[in-house]
This record gives sequence, structure tokens and C-alpha cells, in this order.
Amino acid sequence: MNIIFGNEKVKELKDKYTVLELDTIRFAPNGPTATAYSVVENISITDLPLVESWMNLHHNLMVNYRKRDWNFCQQAIEQLAQAWNGELASFYAELQSRITEYQTNDPGDAWDPVIEKIR
Repeated sequence: MNIIFGNEKVKELKDKYTVLELDTIRFAPNGPTATAYSVVENISITDLPLVESWMNLHHNLMVNYRKRDWNFCQQAIEQLAQAWNGELASFYAELQSRITEYQTNDPGDAWDPVIEKIR
């Protein structure tokens, strides 16, 4: 999976590639955030008719993740798990792991979808 950070590069790449939002990450305490995106380069010709629906479902997955609609997310992940030639399978597995944890242990009202990667 190819990952880029920041909105500036996304605008350039969207003309040539499929670009999908992943996580928003904070690298320092109280620091700014950066959004990670996946650049999907290899889409098989047989999958081309599915790309638009996969893009929409992925977008709605991320929207509903931020809204904490875990049921929608699980259903979307099931459908997307084999999409994109499997390039995003590890991301979807990680997202599913988080959701399973949140369903077992409610993250509370203060939950923030921003991932803390503080060094």
C-alpha cells in the first residue's frame, strides 16, 4: 500500500490514481494532525466497473467511523476486504480490530478518531 500525507499531494495525484483517505494522525502531543491517504495504483481491468462503488463505500466507511456507527463500518469492511486487489486489506483489518475493541470497551464521549503516534 502506498501512503502519502497531506492534502496538497492528493490534489495532484487524484488525476492519475485512485486516492483514498485513511487515518488522521497526530505525531506530537497537542501537535497538528496529518491525514494519511492510500494511492491505489493497480486496478485490474475486471475491477474497473466496481471502482466508483468501492470509492463511495470507502468514503462512507470513513464518515461512519468518525460518527461511531460501528455496525455500518463492519458491513462496509466485509464488502471492501477483497477490494483494491487487496492493497488495503491490512488497513481494513486494523480498522476492524479497533472497532471490535470499541464495541467491547466503549471509548466514551471523549473519543477522538485521530490516531496518536507520539514518539
